[in-house]
Amino acid sequence: MAPTARELARRTVRDGILAAARARLTAEGPAQLSLRAVARDVGLVSSAVYRYFPSRDDLLTALLVMDYDELGAAVEAADAAAGPDPGRRWVAGCRAVRTWSVAHPGDFALLYGSPVPGYVAPAETVAPASRTTLTLVRVVADALDGAPAGADGAGAGAGTGAAVGAVADGVATLRAAGIELPEEVLVRMLMAWTTVFGTISFELFGHYVGSVSDQAAYFDEVVARLADDLGFSATFG
Repeated sequence: MAPTARELARRTVRDGILAAARARLTAEGPAQLSLRAVARDVGLVSSAVYRYFPSRDDLLTALLVMDYDELGAAVEAADAAAGPDPGRRWVAGCRAVRTWSVAHPGDFALLYGSPVPGYVAPAETVAPASRTTLTLVRVVADALDGAPAGADGAGAGAGTGAAVGAVADGVATLRAAGIELPEEVLVRMLMAWTTVFGTISFELFGHYVGSVSDQAAYFDEVVARLADDLGFSATFG
């Protein structure tokens, strides 16, 4: 059933509010986001914006869901376009994370920067937030396909069992998605995931100034070494 004119108009206004909020994320940062300021940007009185987003937290949640879904869709599309080779898929997926993040630094700060004081993300953000991670984990699972973790086939480190126990929720999420990996791989994948986003964070927040002259090339080197640590080779080109 096609949306009514009223529904289309409401969607247009809502999209405009979200677009204005995204612009303010980049200009001011997530912690400074204000419904009143966003209302001024879109030419509405505050009471009108409250009909779409009753509070700042509701607006933040909508932004989180939108951003996580947008990032996840970009990574999923890159993975699908890369073909069957896991090494090529790994590079494509990681590069898609960086490309989206560099294009949307304010949104990246909302997703992976400092927490917004007084805001706690609700459960509805979990599924969108998992899309990127699950895509990359599936690539690793396909790359290994029963092979031992690590380029040297090394076994689990001394703290692997405790580490996996500490990320039990993440393990349960993977299993619910039909992904089963050895404990050692799970720990290495967690390290890889945080390294990918940490490298991007350092780039966006200026921590590589004076250290890295070519951010894209350095990122590719990180991605290649992470693949080696996980037990397969990254494929570029």
